[in-house]
Amino acid sequence: MGDAVKPETLRSAIARAVSELKSYEVPGECVRLGLAPGDESEAFGSKFRYVMNRLRPLAVPELTAVARKVIDEYEAPELDQVLASLGMTGVDGEFKNLIFAANGPKPEIVLRDAVNNRLDIVRNAQYCLTYTRPLGAAGLSWAELVNWWQQRDPAAAGDQAAASRALCARLVESLASPPEEVLFHTYAALYFREGGPALPALIPQVYLHYDPYTTKARATPGPLTRQRMDFLLLLPNRVRVVLEVDGQQHYSINGKANPELYAQMVSEDRQLKLSGYEVFRFGGHELDRTIGPRVVASFFRELFGRYDIPLPPAVPTSTN
Repeated sequence: MGDAVKPETLRSAIARAVSELKSYEVPGECVRLGLAPGDESEAFGSKFRYVMNRLRPLAVPELTAVARKVIDEYEAPELDQVLASLGMTGVDGEFKNLIFAANGPKPEIVLRDAVNNRLDIVRNAQYCLTYTRPLGAAGLSWAELVNWWQQRDPAAAGDQAAASRALCARLVESLASPPEEVLFHTYAALYFREGGPALPALIPQVYLHYDPYTTKARATPGPLTRQRMDFLLLLPNRVRVVLEVDGQQHYSINGKANPELYAQMVSEDRQLKLSGYEVFRFGGHELDRTIGPRVVASFFRELFGRYDIPLPPAVPTSTN
């Protein structure tokens, strides 16, 4: 989170929502929400204070989980607005699968079962990775992704460190530019190590949209221009963070600025944000091998601070 007042704002909004209940209902509701139990006499003294006392030890990720339970159960417009203003609303809908890290031709995907939203890759599946495990409230950590990789590849099952290195090498194969390599390698050096596997996995080249036709096959531009995200992080409580690394092809053609191309890019960003995604862009120029690692390290420290994701002691908090 950006500053110290924001968690308190969230606590207060939750407490006000719960204190709309009868005094004798508040202790049971707090227990149902996963908060510490208490007696009715305390709740009769002050319902708001009763709830606040139990929210006080919680950090933002836990507070957000409680807030979601509250707004899922009954009307709490103030709490809903607070979550939205803090950028903590997350993405609606159930996680199904990730198709990512393609290092070859575009996969061909069919909708095998439209009723159950079952997708199948019928061609070029060998060039991409597909993650279909259920996603919990904690998001997707590097440790979980490595565990999935070990089950996918029995040869990597015995040595977690070796499996981590092998998965990292496989993901690097999908990167599209030197600036993307700087971003990924910096993150890996900081966090894919002892003490860091519990932190979010940095997932490259993720298919968000899918158009079965190529650009050449269409007479006019298709409706899904940007089909892949450069990087995706799945943070706790359905928070999804998209990272884009912009080269000249994002805003110019043949070295000449193209307003139409730029407008298309920002329009797509708006749609992502309206869907609940956080979108952050890096200019390729700032991710050179000299200053790029400092830029990346600083960004992730601030991002994790915003969402109260603790950096373990074994992970350095500075590149100096």
